[in-house]
Amino acid sequence: MSDTAAPKSGLILAVNAGSSSLKISLFRRVGADANAPHDAVDLLLVSTINNISAPPANFSFKFAAHGEGREAKKELAQDIKDHATAFTHFLDYLKREASIDREQIVHICHRVVHGGSYFKPVVITDESYHHIERLSDLAPLHNGGALSVMQACIDAIPKANSIAYFDTSFHCTMPLHVSTCPIRQDIAKKRGLKKYGFHGLSYAFILQAVCSHLNKARDDPSQTNLIVMHLGSGASMCAIKEGKSLDTTMGLTPVSGLPGATRSGAIDPSLIFHYTNRAGRISHDRSLAVNVHVTEAEDILNKRSGWNALTGTTDFGEIVKQMKEVDARLARGEEVTEEDGKWRLAFDLFLDRILGYLGGYYVKLGGKVDALVFAGGIGERSVELREAVVAHAACVGFSLDPELNKKVDSNEDVVVDVGPSSDGHHVLVCRTDEQHEMAKECAFDSRFWEE
Repeated sequence: MSDTAAPKSGLILAVNAGSSSLKISLFRRVGADANAPHDAVDLLLVSTINNISAPPANFSFKFAAHGEGREAKKELAQDIKDHATAFTHFLDYLKREASIDREQIVHICHRVVHGGSYFKPVVITDESYHHIERLSDLAPLHNGGALSVMQACIDAIPKANSIAYFDTSFHCTMPLHVSTCPIRQDIAKKRGLKKYGFHGLSYAFILQAVCSHLNKARDDPSQTNLIVMHLGSGASMCAIKEGKSLDTTMGLTPVSGLPGATRSGAIDPSLIFHYTNRAGRISHDRSLAVNVHVTEAEDILNKRSGWNALTGTTDFGEIVKQMKEVDARLARGEEVTEEDGKWRLAFDLFLDRILGYLGGYYVKLGGKVDALVFAGGIGERSVELREAVVAHAACVGFSLDPELNKKVDSNEDVVVDVGPSSDGHHVLVCRTDEQHEMAKECAFDSRFWEE
């Protein structure tokens, strides 16, 4: 692995690893103009690999440019067994379909969920690798996958810098009274027990994109206050004050805060000991593509809770669809069962938790909020959830345009207004891009480029 600056003509690969998935984007560095941060890199192509731990894996590859032969290519890849073979498959495809040799890649940016005491991007060395490895206990389903693909990248492209970008970094600005846990501080400091917050790369991208959309100074978002909702199978919220993270819903680990597809979100900590008498035992999950060990309690709260536990599906779109069908039957006076109520329960529970944090963050920001921002798969796609959240937030000045709210999918802009444009309280949808954020940060970092 190189530890020297790279030629400016080199390519940047951004890698986002899950426990059984891999998202890869390839970029070309254009420049480092502080007045146009989003123009620092050009996207060349994207690839997604799912079901790595349950072959055949689903492999897709798409060029960014449109035109003949540029549509997404998809295949079932029998040769992919783990993150290492997934990355090799991508590199072979890259050479064959795009005529791009791996040696043209000079930097590989890795999204790492938990950075612990690392608050800035670091080149992967033996020391930094083992630091991230030790943090796997706090984010076992994510750091493990990142470590696996890091090693695969180092083995496959040893001359490129592998650089870790941490989801926790964005939240290092949280005040001490927000990040501190009220436990013995000698133990807390020794073991690094505090609120870290996550989805930081997403929030950094959203902040810059929204500043640009609102015509705030692009290189100085310090006048911007936002309440951002990153709503997906993993969900969190963030209060951004003067361009910095003030508070966020996730804590020491990603399981705290909002519920998710399989995560419980914030619960009474003692609940798990009443739920099972095996809470402290180690759970060995053979379905994971990487070798991680978590306690039974963590496994239950991370993988066997959330709206999947309430409804039997991780698909929030399906929950909304079923809820609307039950509501329609009720409106027609038809009989429904107690079981039918699970769809509305899951929706209302998620909505309730969002509103609880939204109200708290609005007060923390002193009512000075430039925009309420929806992001993530659910935030971008769920017309119904956006409508419900903003309806409850009307009391603090937010409003929605029903027609704009329904047309988000037909608008390809990165940031889309879904509220009245004349209102000082904007309601926005932002198509976040963590890979782009890493590549952009890499392009701006003078440590990584030759003069």
